[in-house]
Amino acid sequence: MSITRKRKKQLKRLKGDATALWAAQQDLLDQANSVAREASRQLSAYGREEIAPRVARAYEKNVQPVVSRVDAATYDARHTAKQNFDKKVLPAVGSALGTVIALGDAARDGRVRAAFSRAVTPEPVKKKSGAGRAIAVTAGIVAAAGVAYAVWQTFRADDELWVADDEEA
Repeated sequence: MSITRKRKKQLKRLKGDATALWAAQQDLLDQANSVAREASRQLSAYGREEIAPRVARAYEKNVQPVVSRVDAATYDARHTAKQNFDKKVLPAVGSALGTVIALGDAARDGRVRAAFSRAVTPEPVKKKSGAGRAIAVTAGIVAAAGVAYAVWQTFRADDELWVADDEEA
């Protein structure tokens, strides 16, 4: 299919308009980028000159005294904790470790092993089938049958429940 001259002229004009629009958009984006760079420079200068000194003064006035007090209290607590650890925890851990080692040595002794194996071997337990077990099994079977009957009654197709409309003569 060939395009008419008029249509070619319109397409050429449209292509020129699109190219001009593209160039205008590129210029606009370049201007926006330069404005954003300058705003970034100004913002960083404002932060260095105004914000940073205010934050430093607020830290020195409000936060630093509290940190100093907490640091001093933490030192006292650490000192007390170390004393408690040395006097109470270490001896308890040492005695527990000694007991475990002594038990390990005793377990390696042949006489202890022999006595332990004689004492630990359990006798097999005989299973008894009494009346209680028979009653429980019977009750379970009856309950299962009742549930099955209820399900069957629910889902069965009962044609006798529906009454057909009488045909008019």
